[in-house]
Amino acid sequence: MSNNDILRILRYTFDFKDEEMISIFQQGGEAVDRATVSDWLKKEEDPEFKALFDKPLAAFLNGLITQKRGKKDGEEPVPEKSLNNNQILRKLKIALNYKDEDMLDVFGFRQFRISKHELSAFFRNPKQHQYRDCGDQVLRNFLMGLQLKLRPTD
Repeated sequence: MSNNDILRILRYTFDFKDEEMISIFQQGGEAVDRATVSDWLKKEEDPEFKALFDKPLAAFLNGLITQKRGKKDGEEPVPEKSLNNNQILRKLKIALNYKDEDMLDVFGFRQFRISKHELSAFFRNPKQHQYRDCGDQVLRNFLMGLQLKLRPTD
């Protein structure tokens, strides 16, 4: 699942306008303009399509946390230079202030069965033997379930 796909799904799910997208990127520490955001949201077939790298996506997710939860005391979080699906899932969990039960409910919208233990394995330290990589299928089902939950009539 590409970073551009994730950004497109989140924009649609939360119904963000261009100004909101730019603001969220800025809250996460990434200065962008409307043209850049527009190029990231285009389909790959479009000649003006530009790939979204991990650092700007991390900045967007950090900005989403700030927008949804408010500014945190202390230092601003620095966007990671590389992201994996586990980190993306964790940032979405934090931004939405979800508990494990909330996340399992979101998976339920897609009839995607996952146990609480499997879910918690995605949030463990990678050095622990219970840690599991979050695959594209899991992340996609979470994003699609979130879309069904927040935009059910579309």
